[in-house]
Amino acid sequence: MNVTRAMGAAMRRIHVGNALSAFGLGFTVPYLYVYVAQVRGLGSMTAGLVLAVFAVAALVVLPFAGRAIVRRGPLPVLLAALVTAALGALSLGLAGSAAAVLLSAAALGAGQAVMQPALATMIVDCSSAETRSRAFATQFFLQNLGLGVGGLIGGHLVDTSSVSSFTVLFAIEAAMFLLLVVVMSTVRMPRAPRIEGAPGGAKGSWKQLLGNRAMVQLCVLGFVLFFACYGQFESGLSAYGVEAAGVSTSALGTALAANTAMIVVAQFAVLKFVERRRRSRVIAAVGLIWAVAWVAAGYAGLGHGSQEMATAAFVSTYALFGLGEAMLSPTVAPLVADLAPEGMAGQYNSAFALVKQLALAVGPAVGGPMGAALHGPYVVTFLGFSLGITWLALRMGRQLTAVQDQPWLAKSRVVAQGSASASGQARAHA
Repeated sequence: MNVTRAMGAAMRRIHVGNALSAFGLGFTVPYLYVYVAQVRGLGSMTAGLVLAVFAVAALVVLPFAGRAIVRRGPLPVLLAALVTAALGALSLGLAGSAAAVLLSAAALGAGQAVMQPALATMIVDCSSAETRSRAFATQFFLQNLGLGVGGLIGGHLVDTSSVSSFTVLFAIEAAMFLLLVVVMSTVRMPRAPRIEGAPGGAKGSWKQLLGNRAMVQLCVLGFVLFFACYGQFESGLSAYGVEAAGVSTSALGTALAANTAMIVVAQFAVLKFVERRRRSRVIAAVGLIWAVAWVAAGYAGLGHGSQEMATAAFVSTYALFGLGEAMLSPTVAPLVADLAPEGMAGQYNSAFALVKQLALAVGPAVGGPMGAALHGPYVVTFLGFSLGITWLALRMGRQLTAVQDQPWLAKSRVVAQGSASASGQARAHA
């Protein structure tokens, strides 16, 4: 089979897998707290522990996931993660005690965490330098679409007075993961060409990764990105909106919908804009856009406009975050892959996923109390973090090779070398 055709067939299945996994997660994630605290009657403390267990499980397994992906390949690791997540989801729907709920959440959280770098590495292996940005943009688009559709359907199925309705919900999530096992089992992974200019090296290790200055700077930048944006969505920023801006819960739902809608609508238009621009400058621009978002949030909670204006500004904050996310999806993940030495994409993807989980664990813990009580300092602090993203991105850009920062140059160089070779052969025959 033609390699390009094989890569295309594998990529289609990978994208189906991303959509199915996101659809399954959308069924349960928004309702997990209500399920544990109210439906099962285990209280808010147990529900909070469940959310913490998700983060802890991810932090425990991710350092080992990268090595497993490098040694075994991403597909076997993904299949094991899917089975683990399916068992966790099904047992969570049947669990009636606090211990059973926590153990089930640990299995589900560990499986979900390992899926991310495994799927990312499969995308790397099934794409080239020219197609990688579009592949990751498509992944992000399908993930958000799947989460949105899953959450919408799940919201119509749940009944807080009926445990069985939640059991059905978790069973559907488990079925999605098992269906994904079947789909991904049919994937035949071709060996894709890699981008030139990635740092070489023999056997990879955490020591080697930490010796890659560009990757270390990208991890620092990634922590700030996830801490200042994703880590605030359902904690600090929502608390700030309710307490400072006085937005209703329905308006908060509208803001979250605006974020998803912006990503779904703008993703491929943004992709055309960023494909021919330096990655470091695209990330720097995201920092500026998010700074404007925090200014809008500041007006919503600290300004003296009407309630309608405050609500509109708050919804705009989430929409601007969505625009920035759409710019990051074809930029950051491909850069992680292009920084990885030959055969080490799995470990680099796992390391970046670990950084993401740390940020998502710390972000709500810091932002939640600030957003609820320290309204002015909260906005100023995260406005500063957004400007820090711009500074860190420009600083990281100085560590990147020309091809890593501008991947389209790899294709141009191949064309130029081919032309020069053809000219030389013509002169030799003349």
